[in-house]
Amino acid sequence: MTPNISHFFGITISMYHDDHNPPHFHASYQNNEVKILIKNFSLLEGKIPPKAFALTIEWAMQHQEELIQNWENMVQDKELAKIKPLE
Repeated sequence: MTPNISHFFGITISMYHDDHNPPHFHASYQNNEVKILIKNFSLLEGKIPPKAFALTIEWAMQHQEELIQNWENMVQDKELAKIKPLE
C-alpha cells in the first residue's frame, strides 16, 4: 500500500500505517518533511519552506474530513484513499 495520498506543486502528502496518535499526516517538499496534526493543522515536527507549508495547510483545510477518514482507515489497516490535489 502506497502511503502517498496526494501530490501538488511539488508537495507530497503521506500517511504511514505504522504511525501512532495523535492523528496527523506528513508533507514533504524537496528534502524536507513535516508532520501536521489533522485536528488543528499545527506543526508536530519538521520544517519545510513557508510557501510550501502555507499551501499544505490550505489543502488540509479543504480536505480535513477526508484526512480524518484516511486516519480511521489506516488504524483499521484499510486502504488509504487518494485525496484531490490543491489546484
